[in-house]
Amino acid sequence: MDQDQDQLPFDVFARNCPSRDTLGHVTGRWGALTLGALREDTLRFNELRRRVEGVSEKMLSQTLQALERDGLVHRHAQPVNPPRVDYALTALGREVAEQLLELIGLLESRMPDVLAAREIYDAEQRRP
Repeated sequence: MDQDQDQLPFDVFARNCPSRDTLGHVTGRWGALTLGALREDTLRFNELRRRVEGVSEKMLSQTLQALERDGLVHRHAQPVNPPRVDYALTALGREVAEQLLELIGLLESRMPDVLAAREIYDAEQRRP
């Protein structure tokens, strides 16, 4: 890493700040859901895919690689036959997942308000 970059504060609003990529990995649909699912337990790839309904094998693989690279997920390959790979959150990943789950809980609890706002918005958009 560049020595000057070590001394600069990170600013997610700056175009070239590396924190922006990590924010995208964490807050993207599959990243957030993957972190939330792994907060519950250590899971194998197919268990994780079943838990995060709708994610393709390719997208889950890409998501896990990005989260592992960012230090949020640990991939543990066991040398057994057939091969077994487990995915778990790192300490940093657990901390991030906790914050995400708070946001998810808030959104779930306020969905009646969100749905009402959508109805009002949609009705206003239909008016000539």
